[in-house]
Amino acid sequence: MSTVTTPQAERAARFRALHDAAGTFVIPNPWDAGTARILERLGFPALTTTSAGLAFSLARQDAKGEVSRNETIEHVRAIAGASALPVAADLENGFGPSPGDVAETIRLTAGAGAVGGSIEDASGDEAHPIYDLGQAVERVQAAVAAARALPFPFVLVARSENFLHGRADLDDTIARLVAFSAAGADVLYAPRLPDLDAIRAVCSAVAPKPVNVLAGLPGSGLTVASLAAAGVRRISLGSALARTAYGSVLAAAREIAAAGTFTFSDQAASFDQLNAFMSPE
Repeated sequence: MSTVTTPQAERAARFRALHDAAGTFVIPNPWDAGTARILERLGFPALTTTSAGLAFSLARQDAKGEVSRNETIEHVRAIAGASALPVAADLENGFGPSPGDVAETIRLTAGAGAVGGSIEDASGDEAHPIYDLGQAVERVQAAVAAARALPFPFVLVARSENFLHGRADLDDTIARLVAFSAAGADVLYAPRLPDLDAIRAVCSAVAPKPVNVLAGLPGSGLTVASLAAAGVRRISLGSALARTAYGSVLAAAREIAAAGTFTFSDQAASFDQLNAFMSPE
């Protein structure tokens, strides 16, 4: 009996193979369909969304609960529809405190065309910004169960958010990632680790599971080569590309307002160049 492989299943298989391979790959973060198309045409093997890029495009703040789950899912659908690449999703904390909330978010994300997604242990409560470990693990277990019930391999990333919330505790971060790995997470991720030594420690602690590291932070000095040497399998950019684009808009607007000149346009991409990227071929 023949087996029918859907386009989403084929993308999912390619995405899983990227994580299973020995090399290190960069997975950039588009913030709309146009940037997804550009990144695909430039040869990147996969894409992942950015909650900050989406929030900024909607004139909202990131990490404040101002973007709904429905808006996020429709954003994933737009990115996945603009590219033939595997697309993963930044799902923040899963849009709810309970394991059931997280599981439903995974199901909806897969339904929008994604083949992977990340779940944070951040609570959204400024008084207690990180979920207790037991609750955090239960949420990852629910996400894993929802992912495994899908008819294709969905890459589940579990994130420890300590360093983004003033908890510079590497031992606790590693303990959380190890627990998330035991709960079935496919990839482990702790944004804003302080240095390569910390990155090496995380990679060693959860091996052979792949680790994602955030690049593109000002002054970090990280390179693909240095991260690969530290044991990193996957490198994402978070909001770095969106911030770069918005930074260019800020600089251009300030030049116009302050000097009345337009030299910023000398560095702009041409109309024909961008138009060519958007062609359907």
